[in-house]
Amino acid sequence: MASSVSREAYGEASDQLAANTAAATAPQLATVADEILSVAGLLRAQPRLRRALTDPSRPGSDRADLVRSLLSGKVTETTVNAVAALVAGRFSRPADLLDAAERLGVDALLASADREDKLAEVEDELFRFGQIVSGDSQLAVTLSDASAPVEPRVKLVQDLLKGKVHGATGRLAEVALTGFGGRGFQASLTRLVEVTAAKRDREVAYVTVAKPLTDADEQSLAAKLSALYGREVSLKVDVDPSVLGGVSVRVGSDLYDGTVLRKLNQAKQAFAK
Repeated sequence: MASSVSREAYGEASDQLAANTAAATAPQLATVADEILSVAGLLRAQPRLRRALTDPSRPGSDRADLVRSLLSGKVTETTVNAVAALVAGRFSRPADLLDAAERLGVDALLASADREDKLAEVEDELFRFGQIVSGDSQLAVTLSDASAPVEPRVKLVQDLLKGKVHGATGRLAEVALTGFGGRGFQASLTRLVEVTAAKRDREVAYVTVAKPLTDADEQSLAAKLSALYGREVSLKVDVDPSVLGGVSVRVGSDLYDGTVLRKLNQAKQAFAK
């Protein structure tokens, strides 16, 4: 959703969804989330429908009426109203509508987890699942293969996570399989971790160390980063013995690499000149 018109359409639909679900329970929100994500799946599978719902020559009310005729009686009224509000807005490209629908479904899913005070748990579970996938090359290749049918990959993720994570975590992992916001699987997982953290008004700091940090070290690092960025920071720590020592920290596009490996590589480059 790079354009201002796409962001505006998403923002209006998001505000309406939040207002309409202010008193909803966690299960009710989860149902709405699943319905909106199913609509996103329909939009992904039908390019002609995406084009029809973003046709600038048609009034927004006509596009909203089309959605209502397609969805009424098949999903909750809350979902119908949210998607109708979305398509009534303007989009620069049909693909932006798909991205906005996905994000709206993810928002509802995270709101469901928030009702249960489980956002931090979902955030950590998504990150740990990403680490598990990264550490298994065969699993990473299988799940990241966008040319393969999505159903077997969804089944694999369900089998891997069933009974081990919060329901929202498993559903978000499935969203990552289809490429959240047009990203690859691993990048989608990373982005979903960050979106979840943002719902808690936190910045994500990816930390790489040679050996586990103590609780005191983590608290100290988090405090320093929070002071630097002016908001709470959620640490995601990856233990990688190959860095030999020191700490590497990435926050957004900022990278602070103080690892021994980096210093050795710099020394090698200096001697090679």
